[in-house]
Amino acid sequence: QVQLVESGGGLVQAGGSLRLSCAASGSIFSVNVMGWYRQAPGKQRELVASISSGGITTYADSVKGRFTISRDNYKRTLALQMNSLKPEDTAVYYCNLIIRGVNYWGQGTQVTVSS
Repeated sequence: QVQLVESGGGLVQAGGSLRLSCAASGSIFSVNVMGWYRQAPGKQRELVASISSGGITTYADSVKGRFTISRDNYKRTLALQMNSLKPEDTAVYYCNLIIRGVNYWGQGTQVTVSS
């Protein structure tokens, strides 16, 4: 069984920074993709950034140049450094892990950016 636990959300002013972390446990194979998704009120969940076990990254256009995703395969952790935050970044952020086509999700952490 796979468990994902996020931390690091909170309230920040526009232009500020936050760092999200996700700790993974359970039966995790070495080849997988991890990512961060977010869901704002009334909107669909969207991909923010992803990173493969080999370190290949992808970012949504809206966060390129501001957010950085990273992972530590040994510690089984995922991080998202968010800089220059904007009010439109306000959402619940979810850690995601894909193993052999199966999606696993964390419980989510709230990020609120005030203007």
